Amino acid sequence: MDKAIQWVLRAIIAFIFLFIAAKIMGHRSISQLGILDFAMAITVGNIIAHPLSDEGLGMGGSMITMSVLIILYIGCVYLSLKWMSFRHFIEPTPLPLIKNGQILSKNLTKARISIDYLLAELRKDKIEDIQKVAFAFWEADGTISSFLYPENQPLTQKDINIPQQQYTLPIVIIKEGKIDFNQLSNIAQNEEWIKNAILSTYKVDIQDVLLATIDQQNNLKVFLY
Repeated sequence: MDKAIQWVLRAIIAFIFLFIAAKIMGHRSISQLGILDFAMAITVGNIIAHPLSDEGLGMGGSMITMSVLIILYIGCVYLSLKWMSFRHFIEPTPLPLIKNGQILSKNLTKARISIDYLLAELRKDKIEDIQKVAFAFWEADGTISSFLYPENQPLTQKDINIPQQQYTLPIVIIKEGKIDFNQLSNIAQNEEWIKNAILSTYKVDIQDVLLATIDQQNNLKVFLY
């Protein structure tokens, strides 16, 4: 009984320690994992690894520890749903990094990110000029969300009164040299049709096709090896 209690205490201490460590390291260090998820993943991974690699260690203690961790995790998730202060502790509110085209340097320090990292994230959103950004936020999952001024946002079909068309995904009919006969039957075509279409247009056999798709307008696109 004393040994079981010792395993329980170990699990609680490990979970709390990793939770605090993740909080101190900040969200960038754990990418898009939540703090609770990070602490859970690291702790469980280490606990289960030892008895699996060492025959001298029994599984009983590890099972007790993991059970305690699961209970702790579920309890923390429940608390975050019911207790607003605890939710803000584990999932902090978005931190503004840019406001009205100006970088908030103090908040960069709080988020523990450099100006180079901020610029790199903006480039991923095709933003080359910081002054075009109305707001940019450091989110709880470690990502940056940015919002352009309305005059800097790209035009949409609605803005220039172009009739909106229904969007549909192209259908994959050949993948890695093999025909998908189910998809082919869905467009009311057969194997002979696709073979002739590939041969007449691209002068290759089906085996030479990496990917072939067709859209609702019957436009066939083929990608060769």
